[in-house]
Amino acid sequence: MQTNTQASAPKKAPLIWLNVLVFSITFAVAAIGVPLYALTIGISAGVWWAALGLFIYSGLSITAGYHRLWSHRTYDAHWTVRLIFALGGALALQNSALHWSSDHREHHKHVDHDDNDPYSASRGFWYSHIGWMLREYQPDKYYDYNNVKDMQRDKIVMWQHKHYLALTLLMNIGVPILIGVLTGQIIASLLVAGFLRLVVNHHTTFFINSLAHIWGKRPFTERNSARDNGVLAFFTFGEGYHNFHHIFSGDYRNGIRWYQYDPTKWLIRGMSYVGLANNLKRASDYQIEKARMDVMWSRLQERRQTTAEWMQHEYDALMEKTKAYYMSRKKLLDAKTQEIKDQVSHSALVEQYRDMKRSFRVERRRWKRMVRAAL
Repeated sequence: MQTNTQASAPKKAPLIWLNVLVFSITFAVAAIGVPLYALTIGISAGVWWAALGLFIYSGLSITAGYHRLWSHRTYDAHWTVRLIFALGGALALQNSALHWSSDHREHHKHVDHDDNDPYSASRGFWYSHIGWMLREYQPDKYYDYNNVKDMQRDKIVMWQHKHYLALTLLMNIGVPILIGVLTGQIIASLLVAGFLRLVVNHHTTFFINSLAHIWGKRPFTERNSARDNGVLAFFTFGEGYHNFHHIFSGDYRNGIRWYQYDPTKWLIRGMSYVGLANNLKRASDYQIEKARMDVMWSRLQERRQTTAEWMQHEYDALMEKTKAYYMSRKKLLDAKTQEIKDQVSHSALVEQYRDMKRSFRVERRRWKRMVRAAL
């Protein structure tokens, strides 16, 4: 009887063809179309500056809006600010604020757990960066919005969610066309302010899900893979201080030091000065310092354990040397007193004894230096 190996093999999750096409087409146009157009026809400085402005606008709409305002409720914002962020989120083309926040709250709740974290870094760079959006890995898990009931009371959030497709078309096609009309370069604007800007927005945001869980330091917690990385913070409007964020997600800041690059924090604080944001939440300095000290203490304990195991090994080796030395000395003394020379000559015993003595003294000095250094 033959077994059907194909039937027992795990099936791949079905592709989400819309996402596959969006990511593939936008990347191809940005990587091939933009350079070709720039070399053959040329792109004006006005188009590039407009694209940069849209990149900043959509990026901050994700970090200050989707992430710190709606996902984590780290502050409250005026309805005009929420409307601006809702439009900027549509420009970023990363799903509605409701859907984005639902996924993100699941990520924080189950970080690094393959079965529940929608973009678990433990499944590899590609999966956490973009792969999780290309296949229907968990079709029923993140679409009921039970974990974003608070957001459903926000009329602007629900308006954006209801009209998301129309808003994305308006922001990603209509706005670049408008810029093209103003600059006299409609095609160039669609290519640069539309496609290229969108691809850069996507992947800089995606790096927080992938690279920020691989590259950097963990000064505040080692219970998950999130890391602090100043380089990533520069490209992600301050989101690169990801280790801090994963233990203090209710803090409106990610970079807590004045010198840490976190323009999202500066924007939120600036809005609070003019009454557009309020109720800014911060973790207590004591809790932050305690988290830092706990990590240091944990590393010290781990190092002590490693050092103790190493010293135990060295101690056992020293005891072997000690035993061999004293047995050699006893054997030599016995040979002298009893004149036992039937198996080994007296001179050979003397030479063996001297070798063991030198080896023992070297090992004992090394042991003493090692103990002094450890204490």
